[in-house]
Amino acid sequence: MEKKWLLLITILIFLLFTFLFWVLTIGYAKKGYGTKMWKHWPTRLSYWQAAILYSIGLTAITMFLLKWGNILTF
Repeated sequence: MEKKWLLLITILIFLLFTFLFWVLTIGYAKKGYGTKMWKHWPTRLSYWQAAILYSIGLTAITMFLLKWGNILTF
């Protein structure tokens, strides 16, 4: 049961960081690439790849900080 909660917390933290990345950078990315270029899938693919990679990194750091602070045990 404890592993299920840990997995749920990890997924929620990942989704939170992905959402924050999207909210903070979508306007800048669309403006930077332009609307015509933004409609091409390679541009959006690289944007979402960056979003996922940043979210994975921040999730890993957060999980280890929570472990270090004895808030989570795994």
